[in-house]
Amino acid sequence: MPNGIAYLALSAWPIVCVAMFRTMSPQRAIIWSLLAGYLVLPPVAEFDLPLVPDMDKFAIPSICAFALALFYLKDPVPLWPRMWSARLLVLGFVLGAIPTVLQNAEPVIFQVMAGSDPIIFETDRLPGLRTIDVASVLSNQLIVLLPLLLGRYYFATEDGMRQLLRALMIAGVAYSILALIEIRLSPQTNVIVYGFFQHSFEQMIRAGGFRPIVFLPHALWIALFFTYAVVAATALTRHADAATKNKFVFATLYLIAVLVLCKSMASIMYAVALVPLVFLASVRVQLSVALGFAILAVTYPMLRNVGAVPLDWILAQAEAVSPDRAQSLGYRFGNEEQLLERAKEKLMFGWGGWGRNLVREIETGQIISIPDGRWILTFGTYGWVGYISEMGLLALPLLLLGWYSRKSAGKAMSPLVSAVALILAITMMDMLLNDTLVPFVWLIAGAVLGYAERVRCGQFDVQNAKKTPVPSTGQAPSQAPHRKRTVL
Repeated sequence: MPNGIAYLALSAWPIVCVAMFRTMSPQRAIIWSLLAGYLVLPPVAEFDLPLVPDMDKFAIPSICAFALALFYLKDPVPLWPRMWSARLLVLGFVLGAIPTVLQNAEPVIFQVMAGSDPIIFETDRLPGLRTIDVASVLSNQLIVLLPLLLGRYYFATEDGMRQLLRALMIAGVAYSILALIEIRLSPQTNVIVYGFFQHSFEQMIRAGGFRPIVFLPHALWIALFFTYAVVAATALTRHADAATKNKFVFATLYLIAVLVLCKSMASIMYAVALVPLVFLASVRVQLSVALGFAILAVTYPMLRNVGAVPLDWILAQAEAVSPDRAQSLGYRFGNEEQLLERAKEKLMFGWGGWGRNLVREIETGQIISIPDGRWILTFGTYGWVGYISEMGLLALPLLLLGWYSRKSAGKAMSPLVSAVALILAITMMDMLLNDTLVPFVWLIAGAVLGYAERVRCGQFDVQNAKKTPVPSTGQAPSQAPHRKRTVL
């Protein structure tokens, strides 16, 4: 159980956000409100309030950052994307939750029959969703999208991309101190500070040592975060001037070493694929790879449904690397099969909340299949409408940038946007395995979407790579006058 410090930290975070907005530039205040909240606030702990979503380490920073941008900075953050395709996806993401609630009014009842004359005993039940739950579900979907809106408005420029990459590198170096302590001594930081361990301790033991977890939901989350930091440091190294390049090289090599010590095979493989790409490939090639990852992630459920994913071959390759990893992957695939069958019963809008999408023992209601990947969790909860809307909002900016880079051979694109796009794309791939979609990833998605919109609307001329005047509706907020603040 979380201790008082955990709830105090959640309660105090709005005050911390106000302090950051008063002392930092708008961009950096938004970044650190979301990123620091993700890294230091307690996992699992939440305020369970009636008729509103749970207030936790994801919701509180998102609400605070958006509210302060709107009411303290008085910036007119637009709520509506420019492109009709993005608007349809936003509508599907938010309003698609309404039929999800309305079609799940019936409870899920678990019964057992006993005696020679069948007597039915009700052993457990999951409540049906009520009409009043529409407000809670809609507000949850809106809160999830707040970082996307902030990203579109504040970070859709080359400077915005640099701020995101720099923050990831700095956060990675700072967070590595706690991670290295846990690797050496065992993962106890969350226990010491917040009074509980947030997951299974056995899963933190790997290869005769420990994997760090610090304040994140699982060791896989922290390994993926260090992958982000490695990619960010690599991109900054490539484009640094001679005076600072050596510092960035050292930071990159150091973060690679920390990532390897995290002992997460998937994240290490992501880094092995992305680091040479970011350091050597052109913008066009990087965006093409990002687009390929996005397409694979979006189409994966369709491929699974028609049996086009070579599961046996994938397991054989994993077996060659590590029998333990093959066993873990096989368990995930088995879970997916069961959850897909459950999801097929309500394909369009899903089963809704309360764990109704999970596979349970028919008599006792005991959970027998747990979703690992974000895709199957979203697919089972909100159906095809929710899945396409969520994955579409993440994939659309990568599709647009991939298309525009082909028209201009990548010449009109910032060399930093491709690195940010690859971070988004690799997250979409990881979402096939884990539920790693967090507010900072939505902020990145918004930044890439906003950048693609600016290219499409003529702020950057993709034919001759010359910058053109900024439309009045798309003025970069970082250029707007704000009273002077100290910079991080």
